[in-house]
Amino acid sequence: MPKSLKNLVFSIIGISFLAGCATINTGYHTADTVAFEHHFTKDHIKTGLCNITSFYHLNNLGAPLTIYIEGDGFAWRSRHELSDDPTPRNPLVLSLAAIDPSDNVAYLARPGQLSASGSPDCTPAYWSEKRFSQEVVNAINTAIDHLKAKSQSKEINIIGYSGGAFIAVLVASGRDDVSSLRTIAGNLDPETVNRYHNVSPLEAIPNAINLALKIAYIPQRHFVSAGDKVVPMSIAKSFAEKIGDKKYESITIVEGTSHTTGWQKTWLSLINMPLYRK
Repeated sequence: MPKSLKNLVFSIIGISFLAGCATINTGYHTADTVAFEHHFTKDHIKTGLCNITSFYHLNNLGAPLTIYIEGDGFAWRSRHELSDDPTPRNPLVLSLAAIDPSDNVAYLARPGQLSASGSPDCTPAYWSEKRFSQEVVNAINTAIDHLKAKSQSKEINIIGYSGGAFIAVLVASGRDDVSSLRTIAGNLDPETVNRYHNVSPLEAIPNAINLALKIAYIPQRHFVSAGDKVVPMSIAKSFAEKIGDKKYESITIVEGTSHTTGWQKTWLSLINMPLYRK
């Protein structure tokens, strides 16, 4: 393992998936089951970095496309050992996409997750210290462009969970077709989260305040759990301040949730909440 990986004590967002670790990653089967039950189509989208796995349904060509971006998943096998496959055990984000009543809905896995061969087709750096790198953002954007062309959509709505929330912000900051941004238990400032957990910094992370200023004009809402021990509520509040939301009107505290549980119960009502507009 490269020295840079050894210096990372553990992946902050992936830590929530460590419980119940098994030798075989059951996330492939559970994701396929959810997709089958909700009539999603599966696709492995070629990018310059790796194939990005997607599940989607397109029921109204030309209507806006809602895209869910997965979290960091099962990035670490234990506190000190990097996982050989970051596929999430729990298909939380795909389950939320399945609840979404929008005409055109797509789910995007992160690099290395849910690969067609059953094992990652990129190096572990892209689910550890390079997980927010420009290469990853480019790959996600390529996948979005592919799905946007399929759906013939002119506008996209982005929803990011956990580490996928920061990917969502990175993507939104560089596009002109994003109509809305929502995050769930979002790691909106990885540098601050890593300091909070006293772990090593990641490589070349864009400054959160610069990103916030770029996406401040986009209607948005950030859903947080009051009891989240992985990404504390202070992270969302800090981000809200950076976009000029001093009263935290862009934040919704969702009772009965933790970082990984409880979101499905109220998701249908949450996605219908009005968005914060600066």
